Amino acid sequence: MRKTQTPAARKATIDDVAALAKVSIKTVSRVFNSEPNVRPTTRERVLAAAKELDYRPNLSARRLAAKRAFVIGLLYDNPQSDYIIAIQEGSLEICRQYGYQLLIHPCSDVGANLVDEVLSLKHQGIVDGFLLSQPISENEVLLGALTEQGIPHVRISQRAIGDAPRVAVDDEQAALRLTEHLIELGHHRIGFVMGHPDHGSSHDRYDGYVKAMRGAGLPIDASWVEQGTYNFESGYAAARRLLTLSPRPTAIFACNDHMAMGVLVAAHERRLEIPADLSVCGFDDTPMAHYAWPPLTTSRQPIKQVALIATEVLLKRIQGGSEGDDHFLLHSELVRRDSTGPCPEGP
Repeated sequence: MRKTQTPAARKATIDDVAALAKVSIKTVSRVFNSEPNVRPTTRERVLAAAKELDYRPNLSARRLAAKRAFVIGLLYDNPQSDYIIAIQEGSLEICRQYGYQLLIHPCSDVGANLVDEVLSLKHQGIVDGFLLSQPISENEVLLGALTEQGIPHVRISQRAIGDAPRVAVDDEQAALRLTEHLIELGHHRIGFVMGHPDHGSSHDRYDGYVKAMRGAGLPIDASWVEQGTYNFESGYAAARRLLTLSPRPTAIFACNDHMAMGVLVAAHERRLEIPADLSVCGFDDTPMAHYAWPPLTTSRQPIKQVALIATEVLLKRIQGGSEGDDHFLLHSELVRRDSTGPCPEGP
């Protein structure tokens, strides 16, 4: 089918889009201003017409008319995290559907300057609202300031702090299931490497581990629990300490895949066979879990789905949508691979 063209002397206008889509000019404007109450089929027809005509609305005029920046800010503290990369991908997908842009804003300073830094983005008209990842999503001072000033924001966190919408994965339940998997394989001495202490997810996963151990009537030795920081190095250091214990754990549960990779390396250095001598599991199901040797048993988080939901809730709030109880708790999936096996000491 030949592409529809307007006269060569001029660019396509909003009138051309309205005519091709068979809607009013006002409807086209509502679509490009991401206003609510436009039927999805109508929105798709308008966007298809705009694409066919190569029509691009004037962003400056759009911002002036709507008194919005058409940008949301994603606040995070670790740009190299696979988790944050997945959040970005999901958020961008929704932003494109709504005609928004995504500002990726790292927050290395989570102290007193954080509030001023974040609020200035809104006050300068750079963003319309914020998507907050951990641990920023659990900073009560910042959350209080955003709420007090009526700035739309959505938290990626399971913890209830204030009334802002939140979207999260049930980390406690996922960790409980992973620990139960190890117990079902006959393991009783299960080491645990915690994530960063500032992240609520780390404590939720520890709670799941404790609940599973107690549910099975198993003791928890304090020496089996090591503090990590969600990176490879901390997992490696924690495993080196755990593997010097006597008797040592027969399985180690690391709070994410990066730390689990460190556990695998420490075990290989001691010439331990995985899983014949030691079972290892991680959390997140990042790409490295597939390529580890052996492939890593882990918990697959619906991270992109978290981002899709959180971003859509935020954009609806910005547009004056529902102020209801927008709290979502998603569930993980246990992924069994070759890094876990029967306890070498038998049942």
